[in-house]
Amino acid sequence: MEIILQEDVDKLGNRGEVVTVAEGYARNYLLPQRLAIAANSSNMRRLEKMRAAFSKKEATEREGAQKQAELLSAVALKLSRKAGENDQLFGSVTSADIADALAAQGYTIDKRKIQLNDPIKTVGEYPVAIKLYRDVIATVNLTVEREA
Repeated sequence: MEIILQEDVDKLGNRGEVVTVAEGYARNYLLPQRLAIAANSSNMRRLEKMRAAFSKKEATEREGAQKQAELLSAVALKLSRKAGENDQLFGSVTSADIADALAAQGYTIDKRKIQLNDPIKTVGEYPVAIKLYRDVIATVNLTVEREA
């Protein structure tokens, strides 16, 4: 089934693109969530107007993301966790923990935008990438220290 994306969908496409997906995926997820519309003849005629609106919206979102990235680049997070021998943490520091620490400093970042390959399990300093927009990535310095 062909659809027109109204929002960016990871691993599928960006807004304004016409993509082909399984009917069930479109009918049960993309269409009810208003992430896409059916690519029928009337919607295809409206596509050019939609693309103009999407490009304006994209420009404002990208500009906002770049400003937020500049603010986040100056942020340094410090988390204290219980640790055993060899500086191994009891538990781990996840993207949700980092999102909570950023929220405590006044930055609302969705935990899904924080890119950690694996949870942090040792004491130390780590650069954490935050994907704010398609090509706008901010780096925050995270220090995990032993709880006293």
